[in-house]
Amino acid sequence: MAFGDLLEQVGATGRFQVLHVTFLCLPMFMMASQNLLQNFVAAVPPHYCSEHRNLSQSQLSPEEALLITVPLDKSGKPERCQRYIAPQWHLLAKNRTSNPEEEENTDSGFDVDLQGCTDGWSYNMTEMTSTIISDWHLVCDLRPLKQMAQTIYMGGVLVGSIVFGSLADRYGRRILVLISNLVMAIGGTCAAFSTSFSLFCLFRFVCGMALSGSGLNSLSLILEWIPTRVRTVVGTGTGYCYTIGQLILAAIAYFTRDWRRLTLAVSLPFYVSFLYSWWFLESARWLVLKNKSEQALKNLKSVARINGRSEEGNKIDLEMLQESMKKELSCSQGSYSMLDLFRTPTMRTMTICLSAVWLSTSFAYYGLAMDLQKFGVDIYLIQVIFGAVDIPAKVVITLSMCFAGRRPSQCAALIMAGVAILLNLVVPYEKQTARTCLAVVGKGCLAASFSCCYLYAGELFPTVIRQSGMGWVSMMARIGAMVAPMVLLLDDYIPWLPGLIYGGAPILSGVAAIFLPETLGVPLPDTIQDVEDRVWHIGGKENNVHNVVRTETRIQEEKRTYIQNNFFYYQMQGIWEELQNVTKKGNSILARYPG
Repeated sequence: MAFGDLLEQVGATGRFQVLHVTFLCLPMFMMASQNLLQNFVAAVPPHYCSEHRNLSQSQLSPEEALLITVPLDKSGKPERCQRYIAPQWHLLAKNRTSNPEEEENTDSGFDVDLQGCTDGWSYNMTEMTSTIISDWHLVCDLRPLKQMAQTIYMGGVLVGSIVFGSLADRYGRRILVLISNLVMAIGGTCAAFSTSFSLFCLFRFVCGMALSGSGLNSLSLILEWIPTRVRTVVGTGTGYCYTIGQLILAAIAYFTRDWRRLTLAVSLPFYVSFLYSWWFLESARWLVLKNKSEQALKNLKSVARINGRSEEGNKIDLEMLQESMKKELSCSQGSYSMLDLFRTPTMRTMTICLSAVWLSTSFAYYGLAMDLQKFGVDIYLIQVIFGAVDIPAKVVITLSMCFAGRRPSQCAALIMAGVAILLNLVVPYEKQTARTCLAVVGKGCLAASFSCCYLYAGELFPTVIRQSGMGWVSMMARIGAMVAPMVLLLDDYIPWLPGLIYGGAPILSGVAAIFLPETLGVPLPDTIQDVEDRVWHIGGKENNVHNVVRTETRIQEEKRTYIQNNFFYYQMQGIWEELQNVTKKGNSILARYPG
């Protein structure tokens, strides 16, 4: 009897699973709010140098003070980072007697001595009441600090995935979910009340770490308490939680224009999550693997009681539980490391290509998603559009992966995203509708690429090092997310260079993805040797590299492994058709290799 059979015995889709999955998914709605919070708390309001101190007692209107204090740039707008060394009173006299625009264009040029904003800046806060930019004057020479804040946050996400991932294997999923929710709530609250930019970055780093811990361990708890047959449906739901979270962020930000209140608003729900997280049961699978079978048995009986199947739960004993986990216990004794991803030629090529795909997808995704102001459209509207486009993008990529295959879908999504971003470089800034449409297409393609690469990587890595492989490519994605904000700083020197980099990276990785094998209809590999001996699908034809003949027993085992392990890699998308066709795929394999 397998563990799945025990789960069915106590109720695999009963009241417990419904409540369990629902409560674990609730914090996921706020994860997008944390990742994309910078778009609103660090929005840059229109600004210019404050007037000279000796003008503070004058009876000038704000418009007149601006006229004699700040020169105009080439586009006719006030300079953001320079002002006249002394007030230009003659401009005020000419402004009262003639056309002001003509006089400004002729007399307020760059032949007058200028200086920096030594008396600070004035901000136009019509859109927002405050941001970290206006509070701590992160403009002009301090402008790079805005991007640094997001990089530090993503650094926390990277560190958190490493720290909380290893701690979860040692101490369990439930306790890490509890700690992560509490740390997220406290870190977000402290960030909202930060008195300096340094403290803000520190607490945002803590929030990034907690986000990884909460997300990773919540998904593990969901996976380990539901049966295989519903994992795709549940995985689809958890994947769309992030998409809906982007829309929730836009709504909260629209009604909360102060950055401190907004930060607090997206952090307070984690206090509630912490309180009800005490109800969660630790994974019975993990407890057995850690020689805590008595607690695992107790948890199973609790599930049976909640599902109204106490009588069935009482029939389970320690011997039945340990027998059901015999295979998992034997597999856990193997010794593999991340170095195995690079030992053999095929694994090495595959890992390098997948690293490029994940890094460039995350790099370009956050490069687009974290710079909404450059499109010249209302940032609340563009956030809604950027969030909503993920829904059809995931549907399209799902159908494409099922019918066209993983490799062409991955390549097409990346190359189309890169082309859309590059086309935006040649569209004039005044064509806001065209620029926004291209950006939405690019962002949708990158969201589709994310969905594809989660599945694709899971099918390419063998079972014995699948977690290591997924951990490696996830780390590459987080590195891409860290680097993306810093590339925006190049805009100060070469305006078109960031767009060229954001567009070129997906195209190059899309070409690299061509060298990956197709996995549509191919059983999951269990060992590294299976990868080396894999049946590669190239151009619709099969090329058996070493002409390995599988026995019927081996094929049946591959079919079972394929079904049991697919949820983790389908978590960002629902590929319901895959499960419906598993039996057909297995039968086709049996037909080719009759044994």
